[in-house]
Amino acid sequence: MASSEPGEMHIDPMSQFLVKPLFGGDMGLFTITNSTLWMAIIIGAVSLLLIGGVRSRALVPSRMQSVAEMIYGFVRQMVVDIAGEEGLKYFPYIFTLFIFVFFSNLMGMIPYSFTVTSHIAVTGVLALIVFVTVTVIGFLKHGVGFLGFFWPKEAPPALRPVLMIIELISYFVRPISHSIRLGANMLAGHAVLKVFAGFVGPLGLAGVVPFAVMVGLVGFEFMVAAIQAYVFTILTCVYLNDALHMH
Repeated sequence: MASSEPGEMHIDPMSQFLVKPLFGGDMGLFTITNSTLWMAIIIGAVSLLLIGGVRSRALVPSRMQSVAEMIYGFVRQMVVDIAGEEGLKYFPYIFTLFIFVFFSNLMGMIPYSFTVTSHIAVTGVLALIVFVTVTVIGFLKHGVGFLGFFWPKEAPPALRPVLMIIELISYFVRPISHSIRLGANMLAGHAVLKVFAGFVGPLGLAGVVPFAVMVGLVGFEFMVAAIQAYVFTILTCVYLNDALHMH
């Protein structure tokens, strides 16, 4: 927030999402930005938890080991419940996806951090990789028969061509909805927090009201961060199940 004139407030909630080069200069293909910096920090934090936490393999686990094992068991059960035992073959990829999105969302709550999952450039790539992966799995497992996924045999013959077009459109829209759902939720929540934060100082004593709202919103945003990681991963499992079993 900045004041251009006395008594005038200017709140720019979108400035926190700008990708900027860390060392100045023009943006290029190999420019190190605030986004790439925070991706590296996220990978470091994940590595610290998963490698450092389970390195001792203690029978009485430490807190870090307990957290790592809990996340591992949670994602594994999710894969089994949705895609079946056959889906465990792809568990490492799904677990990596979940832990990256989960940590990206949570670390975006740190003041002055950068929420990488607020950018469609990130969530879009993740969703596109999921889309291509499950499509390739479907064709490798079922061959040309995977195209039967788009042909509703149970429907009346006259409706099948129309329903096939609808199925094809809904299938190819998957990466768009998959990525926008995550990116839009993270962007909107952080933007609202920034707006309320901009009112705290200028309102003086009355700023306690937007501050109280911010406290509630921060708790809500932590919940959204976890839920969106869960939703992104569970949709990946659903798409994987479609490719494996064509239901």
